[in-house]
Amino acid sequence: MSGQLNHSLKLIVPPSLDLKVSQQQFEKLANANRDLRLERTAQGQLIVNPPTGWETGKRNLSITRQLGNWYEENREKGEAFDSSTGFELPNGSNRSPDSSWVSRSRWDALTEEQKQTFPQICPDFVIELRSKSDNLKELRAKMQEYIDNGLRLGWLIDPQNRRVEIYRSGQKTEVIENPSELSGEDVLPGFKLNLQGILT
Repeated sequence: MSGQLNHSLKLIVPPSLDLKVSQQQFEKLANANRDLRLERTAQGQLIVNPPTGWETGKRNLSITRQLGNWYEENREKGEAFDSSTGFELPNGSNRSPDSSWVSRSRWDALTEEQKQTFPQICPDFVIELRSKSDNLKELRAKMQEYIDNGLRLGWLIDPQNRRVEIYRSGQKTEVIENPSELSGEDVLPGFKLNLQGILT
């Protein structure tokens, strides 16, 4: 995709269309299409994520609320974000986890310029919630991309199969069948995610 993009541009792109954009073009597209969750691969491919259905929205609300409650009591430990937040990962991709958290020391080390638009950092912790339309193989590749870019702990929650895949830096992926609760371990000390209503 070449040429200048107007800030008032409204984007309607079929999800299957292979459209490549630069980092600068992506920022303009994202600013002009705030109702869409746009992502961009390290190779520049634009990914358009349509709004979720009510079931996924309800599950996401529970996840965001629980992480938010923990964050309010632990603000000194870092910054938490919802699904509307995009990050520019070290490999150049732009990703928007369903929920995420960055440790205080790493967040405060960013310059104000690095925090603008899409913070130039990979979160320490992410949650990805699979919706009915999500391709599991693609979500697993996304989780691996987070790990390759500095993620310490990540949860891929799969309600369809009633399981959670846990990604940890330097370790093999752990698969847990139908857990009732997840622990933030030493990354988010004291955080527990109650999965009632999320996996069921």
